[in-house]
Amino acid sequence: MNFSNIAQQVIEKLGGKENISAAAHCATRLRLVIKDENLIDKTAVENIEGVKGQFSVAGQYQIIFGSGTVNKVYDELTLLLGIDELTTAELASASAEKQNVLQRAVKGLADIFVPIIPAIVAGGLLMGLHSMLTVKGFFTDGVNVVDMYPNIADLVDLMNTFANAPFVFLPVLLGFSATRKFGGNPFLGAALGMLLVHPALADGWNYALTLAKGNIQYWNVLGLEIEKVGYQGTVIPTLISAWILATLEKGLRKIVPSFLDNLITPLFALFIAGFLAFTLIGPLGREAGTLISAGLTWLYGSLGFVGGAIFGTFYAPIVITGMHQTFLAVETQLLADVVKTGGTFIFPIAAMSNIAQGAACLGTAVVMKDAKVRGIAIPSGISALLGITEPAMFGVNLRFRFPFIAAMIGAGTASAFIAFFNVKAIALGAAGLPGIPSIKPDSLAMYSVGMILSALIAFVLTLLLGSRVKHKM
Repeated sequence: MNFSNIAQQVIEKLGGKENISAAAHCATRLRLVIKDENLIDKTAVENIEGVKGQFSVAGQYQIIFGSGTVNKVYDELTLLLGIDELTTAELASASAEKQNVLQRAVKGLADIFVPIIPAIVAGGLLMGLHSMLTVKGFFTDGVNVVDMYPNIADLVDLMNTFANAPFVFLPVLLGFSATRKFGGNPFLGAALGMLLVHPALADGWNYALTLAKGNIQYWNVLGLEIEKVGYQGTVIPTLISAWILATLEKGLRKIVPSFLDNLITPLFALFIAGFLAFTLIGPLGREAGTLISAGLTWLYGSLGFVGGAIFGTFYAPIVITGMHQTFLAVETQLLADVVKTGGTFIFPIAAMSNIAQGAACLGTAVVMKDAKVRGIAIPSGISALLGITEPAMFGVNLRFRFPFIAAMIGAGTASAFIAFFNVKAIALGAAGLPGIPSIKPDSLAMYSVGMILSALIAFVLTLLLGSRVKHKM
């Protein structure tokens, strides 16, 4: 491949150098900020060698090249444009002005939660493994693995401690990440998170039970009674408190003399934000988070397979808008209180959608005779089965439309099936074939059947719809 020639074609088909204001790349995609997208020749871009798809989202125009190729194209592109290399975070800032309020809100949540996902995934998968080892009847009827091998009991207990840590101290992770996103000192944000889970406070997990027993203790501050209760596993109180902390810090830095800044600013910002967290934000945020999680769980449980069908059918279109990023906050809350919620129903439905997109993409490779389409569809389909759907969705399924429709039907049907059997996950991970360890042990069989159902329906419908489309052509 002549990467210099490819980069030159990209520039020309995007409307020339003057139409490109910034560029970056991720693992598979070239990400660009375009001044006027009306100048883009999308058909010509599609026909550039190595291009596997293109789409516009959140103020960025993204061209899919695939791993390895995108790095080389990007290097040549920056040379030809004469611009500095940017990270995806820097590019996101450059494209923010082209986003509407909703897009900015979604992106803001994603920027906060994406960095902490590895910690949540690690803890969640360990939690899933612990559950597999301790649930009776998972491998052998009537007993669990610890019963069979008592000498590993302490190792399994140690594993459980490791698994719980990211959720018990979730406010610390969120406080750091959110405060950094809001423009404050992330270490002050971490300190705020530590306040919310201080060991001197009553356990927030058992707040309702402690309250019912009348065992809540209080601080009496100038006649104001403040509950000595922690906020383990909470999301909304931490996010709001972090925003107030960052806002206070930035405001104080404007009025506090520079020689007192390092002393006065962190002191007052942390104290005021912490005080508000325990008196106002925390109690209201705790209730809001509980109501949102309980509401979605109730809706899912009440509508049953109908709710699952609706959610599964429209999950892929939601991904296109980027709104799926907001589910991270809900899933984190559901997983943090897994004893009450039983886990998250969103992850299994996301997996059904990803599997369907992958199967539909592979079905397109069978239907279409074009060698370039097959060259894109096969690796993209496999990638989607493993949980990475962008190449399949944007490079193949949306391009031909009928595989995307087939995938939506397959995902909706499979989601209705797993919703009927109340399949839930107790961890996050890659939503697809690798997501099996994240599923509750007693739901694994139905989850597996759901994946087969999703893939089979999407694949067969793609063949049927594809043959009809080709016949009309």
